[in-house]
Amino acid sequence: MALDQQQIGEEQEVEMPFLAHLEELRWHLVRSVVAILIFAIIAFIFKGILFDTIIFGPMNNNFITYQWMCRLGELLSLGSTICFDEIDIDLQSISVVTQFTMHIMASIIAGFILAFPFVFHQFWMFIRPALKEKERKSSRFITIWVWMMFMLGVLFGYFLLAPISVQFFFNYRVSDLVNNNFTVNSYVSLITSLSIATGLLFQLPIVMYLLTKLGLVNPTILKKYRRHVIVVVVVLAAIVTPPDVTSQVLIAIPILILYEVGIFISRRTLKKMLKSKKEL
Repeated sequence: MALDQQQIGEEQEVEMPFLAHLEELRWHLVRSVVAILIFAIIAFIFKGILFDTIIFGPMNNNFITYQWMCRLGELLSLGSTICFDEIDIDLQSISVVTQFTMHIMASIIAGFILAFPFVFHQFWMFIRPALKEKERKSSRFITIWVWMMFMLGVLFGYFLLAPISVQFFFNYRVSDLVNNNFTVNSYVSLITSLSIATGLLFQLPIVMYLLTKLGLVNPTILKKYRRHVIVVVVVLAAIVTPPDVTSQVLIAIPILILYEVGIFISRRTLKKMLKSKKEL
């Protein structure tokens, strides 16, 4: 009987830390969800700014990206070659609840983007206790870097990829007999998915840094597979962008630059790690 009680006590000692971790993770998730909901409610209230100014911005012929492209064409003596055509399409809502549900979903996505620094900070606070003291010091600014790269990617997707995609798909026709009548939710999905996807893709250097810290990759491996990465990036660019060379180049070049930056970061990280081992 005493032996059984001892075994039960040992099982509780093993289970309690695990349950405590689950409880801690739950509260981090709860705080993250609350932050997203707060920003989502704000975005929901200011729907004029969210939709007319931001989401439907690339449909406006005066959108800043279109102005920049035209000016670039003038500077390069290309005339109006890279100027974009005017969009003359009315988006359709073919379901009773489409606009309301789309309003909610767009607000949640906006809430996630705005709350992203806090959400990642909560995630980092959960895994931080498992790191060593030196690892904590070397990664104390990681939340700021992750947020900066995410926002840079979102802005890149919104101001460059989204307008190019809108112009291509809205003006593309297989025949003059076919009219383009797009639904509003398909348009919103295009803008939001491109923005979030590029925001996450811009985390590549940070992911490479963390993998180097964990000993899973090193600069030699990253250089060895550089050509393979180029092929993968070109394929991904062809998938996530409209099927024209300009769009594919615009998405492929930044990713390749980020990969090279990741190699540089990996090299520096590895040198610091080897130096720390020698000092020990």
